[in-house]
Amino acid sequence: MSDAKEHGDAAWKHDGVRVVPGDNLDANTAQTPGMDRKAAINFARVGAQKLWAGTVHIHANAKTGAHHHGPLESVIYIVKGRARMRWGEHLEFTAEAGPGDFIYVPPFVPHQEINASPTETLECVLVRSDGEAVAVNLDIEPAEPPEEVKWVDPTHPA
Repeated sequence: MSDAKEHGDAAWKHDGVRVVPGDNLDANTAQTPGMDRKAAINFARVGAQKLWAGTVHIHANAKTGAHHHGPLESVIYIVKGRARMRWGEHLEFTAEAGPGDFIYVPPFVPHQEINASPTETLECVLVRSDGEAVAVNLDIEPAEPPEEVKWVDPTHPA
């Protein structure tokens, strides 16, 4: 028997694929100073059990407060602008990413997002590994100057 028959054809109509229009995102989510997060996919909106997805806009020349996302993994995809990420116990490490780049943030890593442009809004898509948004704001003084760390992976060796 097919999955549709087991679930019931009528149920799939309302419990199947969901489309969330880009102009209907929810700003009622955990916020960090300096950025605007909006939820598209989460438990409350679509019943997502293991994902949170939405957008993040960081104003020109702005820096977010230091924060982490508890046990959640995060992926940030840069749509427009230039992101500078700082991370570490004292935000002592830094790397940059631009349009088309992905950023991975492991659980509990203290970090700070910075819009590296003085004139352009940084626009990103954000996905987390749970249906609930977690943002733990931290009182960390950034180290100056930060130590630059290049993105290193099999296709971009150091």
